[in-house]
Amino acid sequence: MSHWLKSLLPRGLYGRTALILVVPIVTIQIVLSIVFIQRHFDRVTQQLTGAVVLELRYILGRIDAAPELGDALAELDPLTRALRLELAPAPGPVPPADLRRVHDLAGVVLLSTLREDLPGYLAADLQTDTRQVVIWTDTAHGVLQASLNRNRMSPSNPHQLLVIVLLATIVMTFISFLFLRNQVRPIRRLARAAEAFGKGQSLRYYPSGASEVRAAGRAFLDMRDRIERQIEQRTLMLSGVSHDMRTPLTRMRLTLSMMEPGEDVAALEADIAELETLLGSFLDFARAHSVVEVEAVDPVAMVREVVEARREAQPRVTFDCQEAPVAPMALRPLLVVRALENLIGNALRYGASAHVSLTQSDTELTITVEDCGPGIPPERRAEAKRPFVRLDSARNQNLGGGVGLGLAIAEDAMHQHGGRLELDNSPALGGLRARLILPR
Repeated sequence: MSHWLKSLLPRGLYGRTALILVVPIVTIQIVLSIVFIQRHFDRVTQQLTGAVVLELRYILGRIDAAPELGDALAELDPLTRALRLELAPAPGPVPPADLRRVHDLAGVVLLSTLREDLPGYLAADLQTDTRQVVIWTDTAHGVLQASLNRNRMSPSNPHQLLVIVLLATIVMTFISFLFLRNQVRPIRRLARAAEAFGKGQSLRYYPSGASEVRAAGRAFLDMRDRIERQIEQRTLMLSGVSHDMRTPLTRMRLTLSMMEPGEDVAALEADIAELETLLGSFLDFARAHSVVEVEAVDPVAMVREVVEARREAQPRVTFDCQEAPVAPMALRPLLVVRALENLIGNALRYGASAHVSLTQSDTELTITVEDCGPGIPPERRAEAKRPFVRLDSARNQNLGGGVGLGLAIAEDAMHQHGGRLELDNSPALGGLRARLILPR
């Protein structure tokens, strides 16, 4: 039940605040209408009908006392005219019950008062002509029919006050919505700035709105500045360390090139090559957290270019793209290319081939890399995406070097686009399926 109610509630702050504003107003109006206004008009109707009953009792008493009905009606004609009352013998049969429209709430009180206070009362018709009241009474000379204007027995516009209150409520609610929108706008701006920063963008933002929102905005700006300084310092540190380490590695390679070839020299050259690969991975991981400008990119051309470049050295890479045209997207191409190259490299390292495909929906673009290798157990996939994690039991480390940064770089690249990296089993090749999911 609670989940069903939550699904009906608005998700946004503006909608929930508006609901908090509107529900009490509507509830108050309903209570006011039922408890106060309806009771007020019921009392007014009872008093007006009671006055008409007194007039009818006097007239009917004179008729019962008269020897002839015609003489009585002629004698009472000036009085009935003054009271705007038409009195005559009933021209037809009397209705078996009172006639009233269902929504005529004032008619309930009117008929009840007639039934209780008018002697000889038989029935009344409030339905045939809503502007007239027809009353049948039993007298000493037979059944008489009395007709008079409905305005004499109940208020002419009993719901006029409701209409006025409703219009005033609509106007005040509209004004409240205007003020509410001005209060929610700074919160939305803060949310957009925070969401953009989570995707690697730095939107221009200045605190505004209520004091609490301004405090939250200033705290966000301070946090963003600290994180940007930390990222910059880490990037500079990793870049400096990698650069400084390349110099002695170059001297070592130069020294080895001047020595006589042999098994020991070949082993040292392999170690140096592995160290250079590790340094390249460190630099890629550092660059993944740097701010890169967004560009309008054709995703199909970008992916095809990466696959073709890799296919020149290793023809075991295939590419499949859906036939529907893919519109250009706002991406950071360097990050996406780096992530895709890492996934293809992993697929070729641990499998005999790599299959790259690209699909799209209304909300997402998915780049999939599949291999026929041993894959990664489901319980260790989240761990595999952490930096510097190497799953020796899941992937054969003898097949290639690495420091466990490939999947971490790919996931960081997706986070900077507001997307995600998903790992599961490949239904076609049986190995690992890695999906780069980018929001459109």
